[in-house]
Amino acid sequence: MAGKRVGPDGEGGVEQVLDELYATPPSDFVTRREQEALAARSAGRAADARRIRAARRPTQAAWAANLLLRARRQESRRFLELGQALREAYRTLDADGVRELSEQRRSIVSALSRQAAELAREAGHRLSDATRQDVDSTLRAVLADQDAADRWAAGRLESALTPPADFPAGSAGSAAGERSGRARAERARVEAPRPSPRSRKQDELAERRRRRQEQLEAARQAAEEAARALRDLRTARADAASALQQARDRQDLAEQRRSAAEEELRTAGEELTRAERERQDAEDRLRAAGDAVKRAERTARDAEKQAARLAGPAS
Repeated sequence: MAGKRVGPDGEGGVEQVLDELYATPPSDFVTRREQEALAARSAGRAADARRIRAARRPTQAAWAANLLLRARRQESRRFLELGQALREAYRTLDADGVRELSEQRRSIVSALSRQAAELAREAGHRLSDATRQDVDSTLRAVLADQDAADRWAAGRLESALTPPADFPAGSAGSAAGERSGRARAERARVEAPRPSPRSRKQDELAERRRRRQEQLEAARQAAEEAARALRDLRTARADAASALQQARDRQDLAEQRRSAAEEELRTAGEELTRAERERQDAEDRLRAAGDAVKRAERTARDAEKQAARLAGPAS
């Protein structure tokens, strides 16, 4: 997580340091925290050093959630917008609407949780099943509760978040949504009486349906955007996996070629050594033959001279 480093005056730098610190794997958190605090103190920024040293090491799940926020900024922004739409929709939807949004919520939470686990794995830390459940819980809390959403959006979670118990989640949540809707309708009838009970009831029903439709449409649109972003990420991941496989194939081919070249070089070296020995032997034989020829020539000359002397006139 490289970024712009802190200048001597520390202006705006300590916030960036803290952001990067909370995206640092928990196993490296303390070491990096002390390094950053020491650097700030050495630069004369004692207040920044105290803030950095006061940072608490996040749990594995909190770190993964922080990492997801930093690495997937656009998807995280859409997720926060979806949470806002869902919280508003849950306040007014009927049982069918709550059930539909609950299913969409579970699907999106599961997808983002997988992304967080993949990011953690790419950073060298595989999440356990228990940690994955804590990440799921944190993401559900972000959808359900504005305070949880604000805390996650800050990017400095120290521990996993827990969704509120009264947030609808399935059939029980649908019943709660129905009861809440009936209670609001009852309050509206008491607080705002109309001249005609039948007309008042029809108007209230139409208004509830209109609001419910608008909110459901907004929630569906946010869910569709999140689904599209997820598809894009999956496509990008598939492309990256394909590129990685191609690179591995090229590396294997290069390794094979290098091995073949090394084998050819070794064989050529042996052949060169053998040829040098054979050349040396041939040179030795040539020198020996030359010496033998010279000796034979001297012997022949001596024999000719001897024959000439013997063939000369008698005295």
